[in-house]
Amino acid sequence: MEKWSDAGIGSHCLEVIERMGFEKMTPVQIATIPLFLKNKDVAVEAVTGSGKTLAFVIPIIEMLTKKNEDLKKHDVFSLIISPTRELASQISEVIGEFLCSKASHFTQMLFIGGTGDISNDTERFEELGAHIVVGTPGRINSVFENSKQFCSAVRSLETLVLDEADRLLDLGFHQTISSILSLLPKQRRTGLFSATQTEETEKLLKAGLRNPVRIIVKQKLSNTEDACVRTPTTLKNYYLVCKSRDKFGKLISFLKCHKKEKVLVFFSTCAAVDYFGRAIKEFFSGCNVSLLHGKMKKKRLQIFSDFKEKESGVLVCTDVMARGVDIPEVNWVLQFDPPSSASAFVHRCGRTARIGKQGSALIFLLENERAYVDFMEINQKAPIYEYKDDFTAADGQTYLDKLRNLGIKDRAMMECGTRAFVSFVKSYAKHECSLIFRLKDMDFGELATGFALLQLPKMPELKGRKVVNFQPSDVNISEVKYKDKYREKARRLALEKYEREKPEVFARKRFVSNKSWSKNKERREKKLKRRECKDRKRKLKEANTFDDKELEELQNDSRLVKKLKKGKITQEEFDEKMKMSDM
Repeated sequence: MEKWSDAGIGSHCLEVIERMGFEKMTPVQIATIPLFLKNKDVAVEAVTGSGKTLAFVIPIIEMLTKKNEDLKKHDVFSLIISPTRELASQISEVIGEFLCSKASHFTQMLFIGGTGDISNDTERFEELGAHIVVGTPGRINSVFENSKQFCSAVRSLETLVLDEADRLLDLGFHQTISSILSLLPKQRRTGLFSATQTEETEKLLKAGLRNPVRIIVKQKLSNTEDACVRTPTTLKNYYLVCKSRDKFGKLISFLKCHKKEKVLVFFSTCAAVDYFGRAIKEFFSGCNVSLLHGKMKKKRLQIFSDFKEKESGVLVCTDVMARGVDIPEVNWVLQFDPPSSASAFVHRCGRTARIGKQGSALIFLLENERAYVDFMEINQKAPIYEYKDDFTAADGQTYLDKLRNLGIKDRAMMECGTRAFVSFVKSYAKHECSLIFRLKDMDFGELATGFALLQLPKMPELKGRKVVNFQPSDVNISEVKYKDKYREKARRLALEKYEREKPEVFARKRFVSNKSWSKNKERREKKLKRRECKDRKRKLKEANTFDDKELEELQNDSRLVKKLKKGKITQEEFDEKMKMSDM
């Protein structure tokens, strides 16, 4: 069964699917849609880019249209939870394609961060209502907390979808998801969709689904009978081994050779995206270069939408773009930094070669990280082949010199480079695959050179290490200015204030430190008081210590008191025995 008409889908959905250009069903859609339509809970694991979104959107629309006029405008029929606002926005767009013409009387609402105050969402829902709600866990939970009407509206809920479920839990939404599940009706259809299954998703599966049908869709390599891969078979995976100092130069060289294509470049931290992304912009003035990471609050959706519409360009990003998002016609995915986990590698690569299309991915590795290639082939069934280039060390040094000059001309760039270096080292130290990515094997001098730093920062990871292969700049760091006149003026004022107060502070510190301990009367008195206090406590403890005979007498007296209270002995008998014990 590959035709949409064979899956029992209505005419309205068939028209939309045809308009969207999907001629045949993918394996995950063939396996999932009929089961979801038959009131089954499903737990779906399928390679990224295999069409999981339509696998749950189509059944929701089909079930919703059968409801016809039974639903009121504030009755929430379906709730879809996604880990990132970009993915939630994308799902909402797909649903919007189906809620037109014949299904225009049904409504949907998107709850994500970065779109204004939470009160705007609650007021919008209370005024307009929605039959399908799509959103991120934090925002949806906030709507629950701030709107009693929304809490009552989900009583009519019939379908719940947790998209990219493993990522939901990776981002620390355990408590939030549990809170949301506790507010939803137990009698519902639930779908859990992900490209990888983890122990955490297994726990969620047991807590949120009732006798689910497990659907695992894998792809076989064309040249083998048994080997199944977790990346699309249309994807070509490559690796490039190089030194830390050459990585940036090789990246620029690669991008120049593919400037007419659409490329995603992944970095491990937000600071690295800001630093290297800005450098790439400087070196590619005629090319579309966009930056996107999780700390961008209001601009993220706009940047994401704009890049989707471009025919070519470079998107420099973190793993916030690694899950589920569908960017048309991505030719290359570059991984400048190694991903934090094996599953993250699969998700990053999955931004290209989607729905049967061709695509390529390239990861940059150091010589001591070469074992990662074999690890990925065993752990994730993802074969990676070596990439050959004609890059020279001289070209790399030219780019590093240019990058260092950017820091000399602008203090903001210099500080950004330092933050990127520090954040990368901390990220590398926490890598999941610590047997391969070992911080003690890192050549920090080479790394600092690769980041084009003017000087090494002070950080715990560098303490006690002898750093070689790094040449600090001759430039006086304190004299490097901000390009922004207002920031530079504020810095100058702060320096002047420090210089005015510096003699007084220094003299005060020197006066205290020059006094020897024995000659400092105040310190000596404090020491004597502490000693006297300890002596008093010791003597008091000794005074309250009883020997065995005294303890026995106290226990006997305690027994007599209890007998008197219970009425087992009279007051006269009590007084007589107490007198005898005192003798």
